[in-house]
Amino acid sequence: MAKRAFDLLVAVAALLLLAPLLAAIALWIKVDSPGPVLFRQQRVGRHGRPFAIHKFRTMVADAPQRGPSITVGNDPRITRTGAFLRHSKLDELPQFIDVLAGHMSLVGPRPELPAYVAQYPAELRDKVLAVRPGITDPASLEFADESAVLARAVDPEREYVDVLLPRKLRAAAAYAEHANLATDLRVIGGTLRVLWVRLFTTGAA
Repeated sequence: MAKRAFDLLVAVAALLLLAPLLAAIALWIKVDSPGPVLFRQQRVGRHGRPFAIHKFRTMVADAPQRGPSITVGNDPRITRTGAFLRHSKLDELPQFIDVLAGHMSLVGPRPELPAYVAQYPAELRDKVLAVRPGITDPASLEFADESAVLARAVDPEREYVDVLLPRKLRAAAAYAEHANLATDLRVIGGTLRVLWVRLFTTGAA
């Protein structure tokens, strides 16, 4: 209950305080390329229940028809606005809506696509899906440059499934087993530090 109350308090405050920024980003997306402001995609939530995650759209509107679900490096489907939003992680801000709806938490294992969840080992699947997925988690900090790592792989999809996903799963399971408010506060603090650095290095990216 304390975690849920904390999630709601922060999500409401964030949406209110960031409203001008959210509106500015929405306008920028509309001016930059045709299509909706928000991108919705089915992910797997707590206890395996699917939900539609919200992000700011960072790719051309018909991106799913133009290529794979995984995005690496300088994918030509990424818009000019999208490149900035992805690097700065500002594209994740609409997920405060998902926190309010109860689908997500501020901190928790990042929600995956159903196709990847189907490949979870049984012993880790139940642990990871026992908690609400989050906007950030320890694995998000460890693999903050995931896209760049995958861009260097010969087969990015296989690299993700065979190498990165198992490591992320182990980190997610460890979080789910030992999570508490102090842990969440440390992860949030680490995430804010990463975001601060990325905002000031966007121009050099």
